[in-house]
Amino acid sequence: MTDVDVVVIGAGQAGLSSSYFLTRAGIGHVVFDRSPRPGGAWQFRWPSLTLGAAHRVHDLPGLPLGVADVSRPSSEVVSEYFAAYERAFALPVRRPVEVRAVREGAGGRLLVETAEGEWSARALVNATGTWDRPFWPRYPGQETFRGRQLHTAGYRSAQEFAGRRVVVVGAGASAVQLLMEIAGTAAETVWVSRRPPLFREGPFDEEAGRAAVARVDARVRAGLVPGSVVGATGYPLTARVRAALAAGVLNRLPMFRRIVPDGVVWDDGRFAQADVILWATGFRPAVGHLAPLRLREPGGGIRVEETVAVRDPRVVLVGYGPSASTIGANRAGRTAARHVARLLAGPLAA
Repeated sequence: MTDVDVVVIGAGQAGLSSSYFLTRAGIGHVVFDRSPRPGGAWQFRWPSLTLGAAHRVHDLPGLPLGVADVSRPSSEVVSEYFAAYERAFALPVRRPVEVRAVREGAGGRLLVETAEGEWSARALVNATGTWDRPFWPRYPGQETFRGRQLHTAGYRSAQEFAGRRVVVVGAGASAVQLLMEIAGTAAETVWVSRRPPLFREGPFDEEAGRAAVARVDARVRAGLVPGSVVGATGYPLTARVRAALAAGVLNRLPMFRRIVPDGVVWDDGRFAQADVILWATGFRPAVGHLAPLRLREPGGGIRVEETVAVRDPRVVLVGYGPSASTIGANRAGRTAARHVARLLAGPLAA
């Protein structure tokens, strides 16, 4: 058993930001990251997602990204940036270390069980994000499909779909991006989603950003499973998107009713033959290791106010709900560190 004031789980944008502010406050902590190298979820993005095509990567506190080659894969640029950040501030990151569970410990402390032993902490900053939990919807007949099914988490290259008939499911940014890539090599693409896609005209200003975050924050405060901040912002109508719309690549259809061995079928009997179903259906928060603390509300989510879990103020969640964006993670890291400092100065300090 190793004692420490604070355990941070995850070394993506939210975890690194939290570690930076904890370090500045002189609070002893350790950061566990299950990934093999720096870069958070960015290191796993498909190679064709260049920095210029990705959603904006905001600077981490204290060290700007600077001028970067927008034609390079975002996975490479961001991983290098995160690695440099960890070195610049000597952040106490340990990897690869998997956190298996967090439980009630002795003396009002938290017991953090990892693959490399147990740690006793006075507070926990959870910054695990969503990448480890791709969401796979279930539809009738799914198990009978003879073709290939994959989630965007497993996407690597449009060349995988050369000459294939592909059904893309989802209305978010990844669905739009991958449709535009795949259309150039696939024999045919069909786009379906439960809800119509949201395209955005003009610049995304500060007021629109606050409104999007507020919608997600309201769900989290109500104890519901958080929605996506990025999904709430809409996809910008760039020249490339307009061209894809004009070409019919982004002709979205309502969700099919069932899956059959060689395709998908709608309620009206329409059939689309398919070799591949690509599920661009997003991710869910990776918080299963917190289950022993019983933080979930009846609505399925963890109720969080100002990054603090309402059911247990020793637990702070960053990169969860309204802070699940690069700029939101930075702000949440500062807020989390301030809360932890107050917590450690309270009755448990004795």
